Amino acid sequence: MANVLVLAEVSGDKVKSVTFEILGKLAGHTVDVAAFGEVPAAAVAELAKYGAANVHSIKGLDNYSPEGYTNSLKDFISSKSYDYVFAGATSLGKDLLPRVAGAFDAGMASEVTNFTMDGGAFAGTRPMFSGKCLAKVEITGPKPHFVSVRPNALGMPENATAGAGAASEVSANAGEIRAMIKEIIKGASEKLDLTEANIIVSGGRAMKSADNFKILNELADVVGATVGASRAAVDSGFAAPSMQVGQTGKTVAPTLYIACGISGAIQHLAGMRTSKVIVAINTDPDAPIFTKADYGIVGDLFQIVPLLTEEFKKVLA
Repeated sequence: MANVLVLAEVSGDKVKSVTFEILGKLAGHTVDVAAFGEVPAAAVAELAKYGAANVHSIKGLDNYSPEGYTNSLKDFISSKSYDYVFAGATSLGKDLLPRVAGAFDAGMASEVTNFTMDGGAFAGTRPMFSGKCLAKVEITGPKPHFVSVRPNALGMPENATAGAGAASEVSANAGEIRAMIKEIIKGASEKLDLTEANIIVSGGRAMKSADNFKILNELADVVGATVGASRAAVDSGFAAPSMQVGQTGKTVAPTLYIACGISGAIQHLAGMRTSKVIVAINTDPDAPIFTKADYGIVGDLFQIVPLLTEEFKKVLA
């Protein structure tokens, strides 16, 4: 049985769901959770429900600092005897975890989509070459070993094993900080980030204009989705770069991905091919997206998407 630390991201009372996915896969092991800043009682209770033995709040830094977070987390981990440190492959996780692994001169497996811990030894699976193949990965060398997990890849645990959830506060040494984020300006949208969204509705160049994305927003509002875009739509100025899905954008793995007017270039498929169910809407019956879609609709998205919106309203009512 391995001694494991999971790094959680907490915003208000909410914990990013990838943390619960990781905790579910680590059932049977001693698992602590650490988070920077205040961890409210509601979040502690939720983490305990999914198996956290201890929940540590690392205090001292209000906003993210690459150097400060790295030094603080290294200091905290050094004070314990963890075999593995897990985190979600989020924007923060992708930036922070490799830094901490480098500080320990330790091995790391990035963006795994599945793993086992049989006998306390990590064995993972991660996509390579834009998802064209899956590699089996292990980590050697000194411990702790570091692992980042792609959000939505594991799925939420169905039968969670509760842990004690003992809460504590830790003052870790942030060391010398040469660059600090002074302010974070929240975006206007309250929707989940694309990497965390369970349902995504994406538009391509066929959307024709930024104004036309309102029909995707209307569908997204009905089904509780986040709106994405292809690189062609972003390059055409129809959508913001933060909405881009693909090899040069965000890699997503939602339960449902609805591609509207997206041809299915290999760069786009690289970012969404691990979606559980893919629905494609396109006027071209030979569009490459149909080779990857579970369900395809050949037709004009400007006619089909509003019809889908109305039907979903009826069903969900």
